[in-house]
Amino acid sequence: MSLRKAHIVGVGESAYARWGRIGDVTEHALACQAIQRAVDDAGLSMDDVDGLASFAEDRNEAVFLAAELGLPALRFGNMVWMPGGGGGCAAVANAAMAVETGQAEVVVVYRSLCQGQFFRFGAAGRDAAAPPDPEPPTVKQADSLLLASMGFAMPYGLLMAAAAYALPTRRHMHLYGTTSEQLGHIAVTFREHASRNPRAVMGGRPMSLEDHQASAMIADPHRLFDCCLESDGACAVVVTHAERARDLAKPAVEILASEQGAPKGYAFGHFTNASIPDELYATGGTEDLANRLWGKAGIGPSDVDVAQIYDHFTGCVLMQLEDYGFCKRGEGGPFVESGALSWKGGSLPTNTHGGSLSEAYIHGLNHVVEGVRSLRGESTSPVEDAAVCLVTSAACVPSSALVLGRP
Repeated sequence: MSLRKAHIVGVGESAYARWGRIGDVTEHALACQAIQRAVDDAGLSMDDVDGLASFAEDRNEAVFLAAELGLPALRFGNMVWMPGGGGGCAAVANAAMAVETGQAEVVVVYRSLCQGQFFRFGAAGRDAAAPPDPEPPTVKQADSLLLASMGFAMPYGLLMAAAAYALPTRRHMHLYGTTSEQLGHIAVTFREHASRNPRAVMGGRPMSLEDHQASAMIADPHRLFDCCLESDGACAVVVTHAERARDLAKPAVEILASEQGAPKGYAFGHFTNASIPDELYATGGTEDLANRLWGKAGIGPSDVDVAQIYDHFTGCVLMQLEDYGFCKRGEGGPFVESGALSWKGGSLPTNTHGGSLSEAYIHGLNHVVEGVRSLRGESTSPVEDAAVCLVTSAACVPSSALVLGRP
């Protein structure tokens, strides 16, 4: 193994809370807190850090964080183009590229999200809690290609992600007979995993399949418990090379492989692109990415001991299970119904922290944190002798993924 091979050596996070419930702590302060805790977990100090990376248009710009945290120098500052939750694994991959090529020695990947403080996506362009404007707002030009393209979908009711991603899930149901109860098995399994996790927002709220089926319909077929949480919080991971990692206090986790990208002509994915080929529409759009990832890692789905799969919506989890080859196309429903995702007895223990459905929605970087904990033996739902972990970022948008290994 090359002495420059990238490893994750530290993880950290702030407290997680429902949006607007984090108190008077700012999104920026949460980012600083998570970074400091991850560096402490690695047994390093801020004097060792020379790189910062994030994604999803994180408002906490690296140059300011570097100054405020006292970094001796900022040699690498990076933001991923993969949109929203699609970029979490890509940010870790970019940090790995930096340390493996000598651009930096120690890079911290972070994501801070405070929807209670800032704009909530899906609130039709304004904070839903704000009082109504006394006069109609002035029409103005969209300030990004994403918002401009959304303008073509909004007249048809696609104002929020729950509605947009309901469409490929409903298509999957039509083609393969997938049921709402099968989606419910995903949500119930992840909630059960969260019950052992003291960091999980929903850890103290058990849920049955009956509870799932009785929950409010948000955007057919998405019921309330098919949808991820809306959270405030931050988390971070520390990436360095093998030579540095071997002298640190805790076991390092090797980044065996990474991939990012999108199919031809995909743009933002299912949310705004009506030109997606029919053969991709009832998928997560990540099958080609997955095949490249397995090829690069030199392993396959059967070698994975535990998975942390991005769960913004239950249907997107099911489609990723098919994309990454854990079951055949159209067989995701029976696969999850079999109990395959459970940490006890399942063939693919998944989202052992509770995921975005039950731990917290931090654009999926907390899935990387849990992947590291799983391989260190620190998970609250531990998988015995786990040596390989798959971590994915969002489906149905341009995405990214990691294969992590215990050295």
